[in-house]
Amino acid sequence: MAQFPGLLSISDDEFKEFQQLIYKAAGIHLPPTKKMLVVSRLSKRVRHHELDSLQAYYCLLTDNNHPEEFQIMVDLLTTNETYFFREPDHFTYLKQQLLPNYPREQPFQAWSAACSSGEEAYTTAMILMDVLGANRAWSVLGTDISARMLHLARSGVYPLNATSHIPKECLSRYCLKGVRSQAGTFCIEKKLRERVKFQQCNLNAPNYPRLPNFDLILLRNVLIYFDLPTKRQLIHKIIAQLKSGGYLFIGHAENLSSLTTPEINAQLHNVAPTIYRKKATAE
Repeated sequence: MAQFPGLLSISDDEFKEFQQLIYKAAGIHLPPTKKMLVVSRLSKRVRHHELDSLQAYYCLLTDNNHPEEFQIMVDLLTTNETYFFREPDHFTYLKQQLLPNYPREQPFQAWSAACSSGEEAYTTAMILMDVLGANRAWSVLGTDISARMLHLARSGVYPLNATSHIPKECLSRYCLKGVRSQAGTFCIEKKLRERVKFQQCNLNAPNYPRLPNFDLILLRNVLIYFDLPTKRQLIHKIIAQLKSGGYLFIGHAENLSSLTTPEINAQLHNVAPTIYRKKATAE
């Protein structure tokens, strides 16, 4: 039985129940080192419902009568670390190599597949606006399993300290500093927000919402949370959503070497560190 000061206790069996619950819901593997995370993030919900234990909360989650609470649990146990221009080499590649060679007559569609609170999606949009401009057809879709994060993303409002990684030229073009009641925040400019749409999507659900095929998919710092079978299933799904010749960006701490299957090898080739391209159908 793990007991954390000031928090509820959790037994190994109870932790395994939550492990299985979040794995089934989102494909996320919680190692034993995440016991404290489970207790600290869910304790407030136990008290909110005036329950006396995490076991009682687990029973509430699994009685099929509280779908809203189940979504809250998923939101609390999923990781949402992100910031603008994270892993900037990808955006340099997008700006300097990928987009300049893209056919002018074709619309460009990008998908931030685990967008969290939207920073990655808006960063991508800044690059697309810089290179393709306002008169060409392009769009960005951001999806996430967390309803709470998507609400933040749609607002386009962030604390001022989130500007620290945004280049000055992008800051001046695409960000508006809050005044009066909005002091201490900034907002993504409307012309950019109009190009970015957000919707909820569980990447590990048997079927996602109907999505188009994309020229670029950003699946960065996502695979590290899944076990090997889940990673392979997800990569197969992602490949199916890429256009012929489309690009896949994964996180700098990730690689596909352990996931390779004949089907994956036949469709993707590595063009730069953590950057893959779907082979054109003519190849």
